[in-house]
Amino acid sequence: MRAQSSATAAPRIAVADAPDRPGLGTLQAALGVVAFSLTFPATAWGLEGFGPWSLVAVRSVLAAVIAGGCLLALRVPLPARRHWPGLAVVGAGVVLGFPLLTTLALRTSTTAHAAVVVGLLPLTTALFSALRVGTRPSRTFWIAALAGAAAVLAFTVQQSGGALSTADVYLFAALLVCAAGYTEGGRLARVMPGWQVIGWALALCLPLTVPAAALALAQEPVRLTAHSVTGLLWVAAGSQFLGLVVWYRGMAAIGIPKASQLQLAQPLLTLVWSVLLLGEHLTVAAPLTAAAVLVCIAVTQRARG
Repeated sequence: MRAQSSATAAPRIAVADAPDRPGLGTLQAALGVVAFSLTFPATAWGLEGFGPWSLVAVRSVLAAVIAGGCLLALRVPLPARRHWPGLAVVGAGVVLGFPLLTTLALRTSTTAHAAVVVGLLPLTTALFSALRVGTRPSRTFWIAALAGAAAVLAFTVQQSGGALSTADVYLFAALLVCAAGYTEGGRLARVMPGWQVIGWALALCLPLTVPAAALALAQEPVRLTAHSVTGLLWVAAGSQFLGLVVWYRGMAAIGIPKASQLQLAQPLLTLVWSVLLLGEHLTVAAPLTAAAVLVCIAVTQRARG
């Protein structure tokens, strides 16, 4: 397949940025948020039958098979060489880093706890976006950002008995790598369709995920149940590919800051799924902290215009 020319990319920028399609972009980003809100419950289900390394590696391989089949069927040309570093960031953050770190965290953390911590993701993404494009956030932005971070830090310390747990360390690291991947993915989705961004990122990771899946499946016991298979299929097809397709398309259409506003609902949705699907019992601190983070992130978005 040949490299995509700049002449081909130009009209795609115009389509992605078309001002008459903000409603569609908002809908796509919202569908991505719903898909992501189910990721932690689905991961918890997957861990009932798979080890953490097997679950992450196999989900990435399955998602790459789906994405690769679409790329081949549509004869999509290879991205231009200048886009591969950005795709590598997407792969490292969204395909490998975030799924692995959150899966390791969910071995000992409840999905409700993880949802509150990862509720800082829109704020972290907005910060990465500001740094990436060279803008200088206002003082109000920084005050709200620090307040949101302080609320989550206080919650995690209180829930962990006075100190950060290993799961919390995994979750905070996941925030950073995922925000970097979201930012680069949103930028690339302005010059190529969003599904191709995640598709090529998944394909780029195949030399790592295929041997990792084979090794992990040989070392970790597998118990196929309705929950474990459903969880695996959702995180592979729903979270890892389809959700990211509509999410990146939405970000390209309405912009990263506006898309991040929609993601404010993700932690609260995950709290609902954790009760309905997993039967978890929420402490009062979980929804209160999620709501406090929501307010802080809303302030940051207004501060950035």
